[in-house]
Formats: sequence, structure tokens, C-alpha cells
Amino acid sequence: MEPTILIVGAGTFGISTAYHLAQRYNDASRITIIDQSSSPPKPAASVDINRIIRTDYPDLLYCNLASEAIHPWFWSKELGQHFHKTGWVMMDEKGSDLAKRIRNVLQDRGSTQTSEIPLEQLDKRWDFLKGTETDGIGDVYWNPEAGWCDAAKASATFMEAAERRGVKRVTAKVTELLLDTEHGRIEGISTMDGQRFTADKVVLAVGAWTSSMLSPIEDQLEIAERHRVELQVKATGTVSAYYKLSDEEYERLSKAKMPIMVYGSQGEVIPPSSRNGSRYLKYNNSQTTIINTVTTKSGHRISTPVDRFQNDVPDGIKRETERILVSKLLPDFTRGKQAEYWRICWDAVAPSEDLLLCKHPHAKLSNLYLATGGSFHGYKFLPTVGKYMANIINGQSNGREKDLAWGWKSDVNANLRGFGALGLKMTPKREFRAFDSSRANL
Repeated sequence: MEPTILIVGAGTFGISTAYHLAQRYNDASRITIIDQSSSPPKPAASVDINRIIRTDYPDLLYCNLASEAIHPWFWSKELGQHFHKTGWVMMDEKGSDLAKRIRNVLQDRGSTQTSEIPLEQLDKRWDFLKGTETDGIGDVYWNPEAGWCDAAKASATFMEAAERRGVKRVTAKVTELLLDTEHGRIEGISTMDGQRFTADKVVLAVGAWTSSMLSPIEDQLEIAERHRVELQVKATGTVSAYYKLSDEEYERLSKAKMPIMVYGSQGEVIPPSSRNGSRYLKYNNSQTTIINTVTTKSGHRISTPVDRFQNDVPDGIKRETERILVSKLLPDFTRGKQAEYWRICWDAVAPSEDLLLCKHPHAKLSNLYLATGGSFHGYKFLPTVGKYMANIINGQSNGREKDLAWGWKSDVNANLRGFGALGLKMTPKREFRAFDSSRANL
């Protein structure tokens, strides 16, 4: 009989895992996925008006993985309707070789679509860039194959496809993992409303909540600091600002066929996306990365998402975002405006920026699997990452390179890839409390 599987978390990794397991199961009703929010789950990093879909990596493993994933974004029934091919322009900083490394990897695998753009030609090709500060910009290149998707709708559609196959989706807040010490396994979970769910295998796909969910179990098992999941992935936040566009502004950008504009390590701006009948420019600030360190009852220090509405962003973060990004990139569309709304997105970030797809190594957690580590670049893998996670759950290898990259690492500082596209390693993570002194309990 097929083992029962309980997936905790219905974000990118949880949905994809449920979808691919459902393709393999004769009876997909033996697969349950649970999340605190209805589909699509608003707190998840995967849910937003847009997410970037690209193959641009300075690392062959992830370039290949993204190239595999981009085909369903183009062509699949579930996801193709939500994808918009706009291309992207990467403005690399002076002194950085990231753009060159990305193009070299693409060219080495036979991709010839990228082209260099002279800096002085930028605002001639895209006149909406006039006024953009380019003093610190060096190499610039264009890739017409990239684009963006409506992440909330795409996630919901992919979840619906899994449910049609028979996967059961439950909306409830998980409060506890249930440890069966006698048999050395996770029995299941309990929820805030008093329900208990058990399964033969449990997949933890809770992103930035990974450490806070596992910490009580680590305490029970007296797991040493160096073997805790906090060293594998850390809850980290970045901020996005959403500027409402007038009809005239939208027409100008649409007529110019605006691509995604990557502004060095500072962040990016994504072409107009719709929400509730309005159109927005979304700025992602990649420089202001935050953590929220708390001390657990056992005295361990972990980062957890701040317990507040994600759109409640401290003024200090807003002003910094405006100063380092919004005022410099496409300033004609934000000058004299206030952002319509803001959002802090929390994700699980690995030191190597690798995904974390593995069986937990502890002997008494023999049926617990981890599917996390999006590191702010994981959403594009929604169509395919669950295939690899399903292999792991079934005890199959994904090949030596992937197994090493995605496995639990004894040395978390080894093989630091340095993707750099989000600037995560170039910028020290700062405590949330530094921006919000009113949170005295942090």
C-alpha cells in the first residue's frame, strides 16, 4: 500500500511536492497538504502579484534547473496562462563580474539569446529609463527569454491541479510536530483547533517558519546547536514597494514593452501587474535584508518571521528603500508619490543559497523530510522541484551533484555559490528591531 504523506506548508515547495506525488500515486487521497491559510496562502513567499521567471544564473546546476522549469511556464496548461514573457535587463555594478559569469554559463550550455547593451543606449532603447542613475553601473545585458508570472494565481492553479488528482488540502494552523520517541519518528501534527493529522511520512515545507517549527523537537531530542536546522536555513526578510500607475503611465510602459529591470545588487522593478483592478510597479529591495532573532525557551537563538501583518512595514525600511532604489530606478514613475502599499516577504535562506531538499539526518526523525531553502530565488522552480522532492521521499537519488547541493550540510560554509543576483551575501542581514524600536519584546 502506498505510504500516507502529510505535507506541512502549501507554498512553492509544498504545492510542487503534492502535485508531483499525485502524478505517481494510484490513490492521491493518501497525500494531505495543510496550511494556515486558504489557497493561495497569503503569508507564503510564493504568493504575490508577481515573481520573476528566468534562467540567468552564474552556476550551471541552477541554470539547467531553471531552463527545465521555464518550459512549463511557457507551455503548460496550469501555468502558461499566468506567465508573461517580457525579457529582463541586468545592470551590473562597476567592479562586478556577475553579468559576465551569467552570460558565460548561458553560452556554455548553448544559449545565445543574451546580448550586451551599451550603457549610453539604455534610455534610447527604453525611454522610460530617463532619469535613472547609472553612475555606478558597468556591464548591461538583455535576455529576451525571461519574464514574470502572477504568483498568487499560478500557485492556486497548481494546487487545484493536485487536488483534482485527489490530494486533500486542509486549512488549519499547525501548532506542533508530534514526536514518537519510541519509534524514532514524527507521528504527525496537531493544529490550533484541536485536530491531529498523522502519516507514514511528513514533509516540512514551511519556508521561513522551518526553524521555529522544528526548534521544540530539537529541544526534545537535545540536538546540539551545530546540528540544528537554523544553521541550514535562516528566516530572512526583504521588502517590496508597490506604486500605483495611472492609465497614461501604464500605456507608456506597455507601449515600450517594459522588461524586468535589475539594478545591480540594489534590487529590481517588475513590469506593471494588476491587483483588484489597479496596476502597479513593484520594486524589490534586495539590499535591506532583515532577520528577527528570538531566544527560545531552551536558550537557543533563531530567526523567525515577525508576528505582524506583512504589509505593516516600519518607516525606516520604507525610507531606506526609497533612498537606495526607488528614487534611482525609473524615478519618473515614483517622483512625488507614496507607495500604495508595502510588503515584507520572509523566506528560508541557506548560506550557500542552495535549496534544502532532504531527509532529516537525525536517527529519531527517520520519516521527516525538509523541502525549503528558497533563498528568494526558488519560486521559478514551482513546476519541477516537487519531482526531485518526490524522488527523495521515495528513497531515490537525484544524482550526486543535486544530492550534495540540496542535502543537509555538515559544513554550511562550503560551496558558497555567490549567485549575487539579489545581493543577499553582499549585504549584512540586520535585525528587524533596528527599524522598529517599539517592538520591545524582540
